[in-house]
Amino acid sequence: MSCSSSIRRHAWSRCVLATALLAAAFVAGPRAVLSADQTKPRFQIKFATLAPEGSTWMKTMHEIDVEVRRRTDNRLGFKFYPGGVQGDEKDVLRKIRAGQLHGGGFTGFGLGAVAPEVRVNELPFMFRSLDELDHLRSKTDPYFDGLFADKGFLHLGWADVGFIYLFSKQPIRSPDDLAKARMWVWAGDPLAELFFEAFDLSPIPLSAPDVLTALQTGVVDAVYGSALSCIALQWFTRIDYMTDVPITHGMGAALVSSSALKDVDPADVKVLVEVSHPLLRALTEKTRVQNEEAMGELRKEGVQVIEVTPDVRAEFFRVGRSSWKDGVGRLYPQELLDRVDSIVNDYRASAP
Repeated sequence: MSCSSSIRRHAWSRCVLATALLAAAFVAGPRAVLSADQTKPRFQIKFATLAPEGSTWMKTMHEIDVEVRRRTDNRLGFKFYPGGVQGDEKDVLRKIRAGQLHGGGFTGFGLGAVAPEVRVNELPFMFRSLDELDHLRSKTDPYFDGLFADKGFLHLGWADVGFIYLFSKQPIRSPDDLAKARMWVWAGDPLAELFFEAFDLSPIPLSAPDVLTALQTGVVDAVYGSALSCIALQWFTRIDYMTDVPITHGMGAALVSSSALKDVDPADVKVLVEVSHPLLRALTEKTRVQNEEAMGELRKEGVQVIEVTPDVRAEFFRVGRSSWKDGVGRLYPQELLDRVDSIVNDYRASAP
């Protein structure tokens, strides 16, 4: 690696690698982080997330907190537990159900543990553009808001991860190459398991914090994630290739327990939703820009982007989409799958 490349790496690390750097600051034990207004509100939403303090996600959550406090005269606000100090997403859900926490920020993995049907939004090769995703949400958001409500949660808004790619030490140019990889899978993620089963692959289950070490030791030699997460988690230091076939689109969202809000004035809960939705939408837009920037940084750091032929791309799509049927009954009903597929295809046919 050249000296200039090393300088770029360290500069990028200081501004983007917050996940790895700041997570270490919390290993001493759980600590709450208050917003700029240190006055405790009448009701405090105890909110946990894997995102570290200082990240774009947490900056947005603090904006939400400040605005909610202002509009409710400090009757409602947040107390944050960032950086994974309350455990992984399933730990956070368990603590919410036990009343120890009130809400959290989740990826599709955690959202699926609340309502498995929501994973229909992350099916492999469902979307070819962000416009298709946005159109689907405009048609289905009321349904998923109701689904979360039925499970006892208030949906504050989506906050996406971005398009997900394959990153590897050896080039993955075809489904056959993928089948030979020592691929990581997020332990306990049923949708990812269905996807890799379709490619006759037995991935190696690990928690996300263990992936970098597994890459360093050779336990795994391939991972999946967004361009931004590949940099933020420092995986880019241990991989050499990225296959230019987005296999899915990773979602995220903020949820708060409805039962935890039962004693809060309904007008204040309405303010919480009115404030959260647009700010989380703005966060999604920022993440999209940052993913584009991260893609450029990966190239600068020497990661080779593998362009596949149209025939190989079609084969990835064919095999990956064959896993959809395996999720029926296990994650989502056939009727929901048909509806989502129809909405996306109708838009694709009519859009420029």
